[in-house]
Amino acid sequence: MISTVAPPPDPLAAGGLRPYLPRMAHEHHDHNGPAWNKAAEVALTRAGEQWTAMRATIFDVLAGFDKPASAYDIAEAVSKAEGRRVAPNSVYRILDLFVSANLARRVESANAYLANTHPDCLHDCIFLLCDTCGQTTHIDDDVITRNVRTAASDAGFKPVRPVIEVRGTCADCSAKAATDA
Repeated sequence: MISTVAPPPDPLAAGGLRPYLPRMAHEHHDHNGPAWNKAAEVALTRAGEQWTAMRATIFDVLAGFDKPASAYDIAEAVSKAEGRRVAPNSVYRILDLFVSANLARRVESANAYLANTHPDCLHDCIFLLCDTCGQTTHIDDDVITRNVRTAASDAGFKPVRPVIEVRGTCADCSAKAATDA
């Protein structure tokens, strides 16, 4: 449920990220700063992969974006940070690994990625995408995604990774449009 009352200060705002809007049967521990990087490292290691310097850099850059970022955006930022060219295809491979290890979420329609602030929880993706500013909010709603999985199964389809994307206008852009009118 989204409230029209002004939200409390967002601990993730310093990282430029929007909070998750949960509707789940359990609590999340959303990470930020060094704790976020450590949670990502632990999750990747638990998945049987190594946390290399390049993977750490790509995760840091991805976590620094305030909107979904493409592999090209990330490659450009990493290239600047490293002082050498990093190919987008290398970034794609790492991003695919991050998605499979639950460190990142892929916004399918934009072919872009968001860092996952709670890599220790696995949920199907529901994204709210603002067509005006590009802001993307990830929400967790186990009821909706369970219903999607059930409907797919009832139709004889075996769902692997449901992703729901809702396009529209975010609250900030709606408010701005109302004051500009």
